[in-house]
Amino acid sequence: MSSGLRVLVAGASGMLGVDVVAALRAAGHVVTAMGRADLDVTDPAECIAAAAGHDLIVNCAAFTRVDDAETEEAQAFRVNAVGAANLARGAAHAGARLVQISTDYVFDGTATEPYAAEHPPAPRSAYGRTKLAGEWAVRALCADSWIVRTAWLYGAGGGNFVTTMLRLAGEQETLDVVNDQWGQPTWTRDLADLIVRMVDADAPAGVYHGTSSGETTWHGLAQAVFVERGLDPERVRPTTTAAFPRPAPRPARSVLSHQSLEDAGVAPIRDWRAALAEQLQC
Repeated sequence: MSSGLRVLVAGASGMLGVDVVAALRAAGHVVTAMGRADLDVTDPAECIAAAAGHDLIVNCAAFTRVDDAETEEAQAFRVNAVGAANLARGAAHAGARLVQISTDYVFDGTATEPYAAEHPPAPRSAYGRTKLAGEWAVRALCADSWIVRTAWLYGAGGGNFVTTMLRLAGEQETLDVVNDQWGQPTWTRDLADLIVRMVDADAPAGVYHGTSSGETTWHGLAQAVFVERGLDPERVRPTTTAAFPRPAPRPARSVLSHQSLEDAGVAPIRDWRAALAEQLQC
């Protein structure tokens, strides 16, 4: 796809959406940014109307409160599945392509190797089920689409693990952080850049994994945050998932493979440590 596309970003006021809007505009695209107050993705008519006249839809709108989804699955489904379906219909009606943001939670987290894009999904949480339903809806209703799964997002525009660690560093002498969940911390700015590169490269429709290279645990990430800020990383003590029970089960290992990106000629996101160092200097 060429530069100067007319792009609708749904969920544009969220942590990822803000960076996606900025990256698309920096690349020369014309962006219509619509947050929750501007577009109700659960309303089919609104989505059809909003999509009209656009070449590309990027869906950053999501119900992301993982634990709340366990008791509010119907609402999570309305946003994550029905909302995705509505935007997919809108994209198809407008003759536009669609980027659907999905999650590592579509997998069960038991794999010993990085999950390939084509690995059979097996979500264990309500959040994962609703996001997987959104993937299915998009693939069924808008064949010319990219599904981009991501994980462990952090950024400037919302609550996330990195900002929480920085806050707690000033409030507590020591922190207990789980050391038995593995993943790929991903800066929203890097993911936004990847989305733009995929669009500009006209990558084939399909499923891709938009996470940083490398892997670590939440404990490793917390220690890295402390190191970058010149704090003593030994203040972060390892603990187990069992010691911190949560309503929604967390994947023990949700490292994602970037092979589908490489096959499409699109470079994966850089190593998570380099991104964290840059983000904490912003």
